[in-house]
Amino acid sequence: MSVEADNIKLKVQRRIVTVSALLLVAKFTAYFLTNSVGILTDALESIVNVAAGAISLFSLHLAIRPKDHDHPFGHGKIELISASSEGIMIIIAGIMIIYEAVKRLFYPSAIQQLDLGIWIVALSGAVNYLLGLYSVHVGKRHQSIALVAGGKHLQSDTYSSIGLVAGLLALYLTGLSWIDSALALAFGAIIIATGVSILRKTITGLLDEADERLLTEMAAIVDQERQPAWIDIHNTRIIKSGDSLYIDCDLTVPWFYTVEEGHRLGRALQETLNERYDNRIQLTVHIDPCDITEASKCAYCPLPGCPHRKTAFKERKPIDVTTFTDSEPET
Repeated sequence: MSVEADNIKLKVQRRIVTVSALLLVAKFTAYFLTNSVGILTDALESIVNVAAGAISLFSLHLAIRPKDHDHPFGHGKIELISASSEGIMIIIAGIMIIYEAVKRLFYPSAIQQLDLGIWIVALSGAVNYLLGLYSVHVGKRHQSIALVAGGKHLQSDTYSSIGLVAGLLALYLTGLSWIDSALALAFGAIIIATGVSILRKTITGLLDEADERLLTEMAAIVDQERQPAWIDIHNTRIIKSGDSLYIDCDLTVPWFYTVEEGHRLGRALQETLNERYDNRIQLTVHIDPCDITEASKCAYCPLPGCPHRKTAFKERKPIDVTTFTDSEPET
């Protein structure tokens, strides 16, 4: 990934932290004006937004460092730790919100200037949505899980803000104080669910769980750009570290090729993938010779002019996600 792309990610995250801090001030102002526990839920979650944004900014600074002797796969995993921290903080905020809502049910208090509070919550929600959309767009474009996680969290704030505004309008029109606590309970539960969802995804990344979508996509690219001497590609494994992809695979080539020719084919495979993935690929290739003991295998080898062919070429077997990840080559 280029230095320019890294700088873009940092710039985006700085903007998110700055705007989140301004929204935090606005929401707590609305809470002190209205004394609404429903609005307090929004304000408490904004604390999480600012803290998580600051952690994400730090993680992005660390993630762009080049790999070194102690970190041969780079520092990209810190983005997953950042997103995990955000998920944990969201869950804690949800628990605090539910606690405040239950307490307010037993000890109700007067709510004031609700109309002004509604306007502040509504405008904050709109800003959060646009900010989240921006973060997710840049995160997907530059393969940053920290930006994507943060953006989705901001967008989830907007959905809860819409429900909160609707509930506050009902409270404003009816004057029923229990609506305020009910809103806080509902959105506290939603916030906890959001935190759990983020945490599950980051744990999946930390455990290097196979990404079926990425593997399927990559297998299709390799099949489309396949060279005749790429007889088979199998045993593919991918490790994600930030925006980098570290790949191991076995490449089957004609048995009579020299080491230099096998190396050239491996380099061609890496260049093919890097063209599609913006030079984010670090590829380690194990070269396997084709098995000439079974003549039937020649029927699926498209290599033209092979001097050792025992059977006429019949058809080329496609590379799909199954063959791409198989520990043994397809015959």
